[in-house]
Amino acid sequence: MGCIYRRKDSKKYWIKYYRNGKAYHESSGSEIKAVAEQFLKRREGEIAQGKIPSIVYDQITLDELAEDLLTDYRINLKRSIDKAVRSVKKVLSEFGGMKATQITTASVKRYIEKRMQSGAANATINRELAALKRMYKLGLMCTPAKVSQIPYIPMLKEDNVRTSFFEHEQFQEVLKYLPEYLRPIAFFGYCSGWRKQEILSLTWDQVDLDQGVARLSPKRSKNGEGRTLYLEPDLWQMMKNLHRRRAFGCPHVFHVDGERIKDFRKAWDTACTKAGVSGMLFHDLRRTAVRNMVRAGIPERVAMSVSGHKTRSIFDRYNIVSPDDLKKAALMRQEYRSKQGAQLRFSYGWPCQAKGATTLRVVTP
Repeated sequence: MGCIYRRKDSKKYWIKYYRNGKAYHESSGSEIKAVAEQFLKRREGEIAQGKIPSIVYDQITLDELAEDLLTDYRINLKRSIDKAVRSVKKVLSEFGGMKATQITTASVKRYIEKRMQSGAANATINRELAALKRMYKLGLMCTPAKVSQIPYIPMLKEDNVRTSFFEHEQFQEVLKYLPEYLRPIAFFGYCSGWRKQEILSLTWDQVDLDQGVARLSPKRSKNGEGRTLYLEPDLWQMMKNLHRRRAFGCPHVFHVDGERIKDFRKAWDTACTKAGVSGMLFHDLRRTAVRNMVRAGIPERVAMSVSGHKTRSIFDRYNIVSPDDLKKAALMRQEYRSKQGAQLRFSYGWPCQAKGATTLRVVTP
């Protein structure tokens, strides 16, 4: 049974109740005894229904939920933990120290507005909001739960889908300005469509030079699925050359003086600028490879297996159509009609029922 009492330093009534043998003290926020009695009944009713008293949730801070999120990333060995850390840091710069129950949809909208005014892209803000939403979801999944509900967190519309790809001549220009140790990496990406980190993590025990095959293990693949790449002659020969010049004691195919390459963004940006394609990303090689495979007549399902695309919708985003493709389509339509022997001639001026109107008549020879 609970009770109502007053503290010596306060005129407001406090309530005391028990759950699982533990005593809870909570202010009713009122100087009226009847209000405190109703408050106590509400808390005891929650306990009788097996619910956790709201005071328990009020003790949970967002910092605690954030740490649970990062722990989840660490124990599940998620490779995107660095991005998660950045997102969490931004969220805590606004909400750090606050109780989880204090964060509302209105406060989230103010955060969004503040981030937009600072110049942050919608995609960046969405990653931060996704981290915030995940914090609450994990808190709700805990036993016992750390939050009673997930506040509505609106997401922004993103318009950051890239449509960039390299024409063959552009790629050749970039190769000219890349450091020698980066050219094989770029060529591998241009041929295979593999992601940058998948290429950089490739080791010699994953390469069978006798059969001309490179295999990506599931743990190094972004989608968690293994992949087999049969090397075309040019790529096969390049891999043989790299193997002859491999560094003793270094397991990685691509390296600098025996040290694994972690990032090369600055060198890549410099080469692209000198080649006249400033702003192009290494990831654009992935789009280029997909586009080249489709135009080479490789079945789309096979191309998806090579590049590692798991869903058709994402694959279609990478299969970019260029103006040259559209021009080629026009010539192909003309060629198809020519093979049918139907050279169309058009005659204008045939009157319609409406006064002054004309119609189009198609005349075949």
